[in-house]
Amino acid sequence: MPRGKFKKIRVGDFYLINDVSRIVNLSQKRIREYEKEGFIKPLREKNTNNRLYSVFDIKQIQQINYLIHERGFTLACLRNLMVLAPCWNIFNCSDKDRCPAYQIPWRPCYEVRIYKGAEDNLWCGPCETCAIYLNRHITKEKVLEKSTPAV
Repeated sequence: MPRGKFKKIRVGDFYLINDVSRIVNLSQKRIREYEKEGFIKPLREKNTNNRLYSVFDIKQIQQINYLIHERGFTLACLRNLMVLAPCWNIFNCSDKDRCPAYQIPWRPCYEVRIYKGAEDNLWCGPCETCAIYLNRHITKEKVLEKSTPAV
């Protein structure tokens, strides 16, 4: 199949990294950096190990790029944001009123989906590839807490 075409795998369209690079107007290297930093996790093709990006992955890449390059977030700040802020706020969800995570904002979205039995109802995308879920191991810390210098 020519590289410039869409690739149909199981359900929905998946895109190769060169297609995604053109869609989001970023280099392939930058997209791989976002993956290395733990902000995206594309599927891998079994035979070739090529990265396969869904529409959800592309939306995440665009929002992460916006937060870093337009809003001035650092990578460390963005990681903390993934832990502290609700997903619908970070990703500017247009359908948040129907989202269970919006209705229970004090719990992480991936926990709410399990709690509500809504893990198959993909309002935003699969948890396993969401930046919030990928950064769940980051420890929540009080952001504005004053620390005492070591003496």
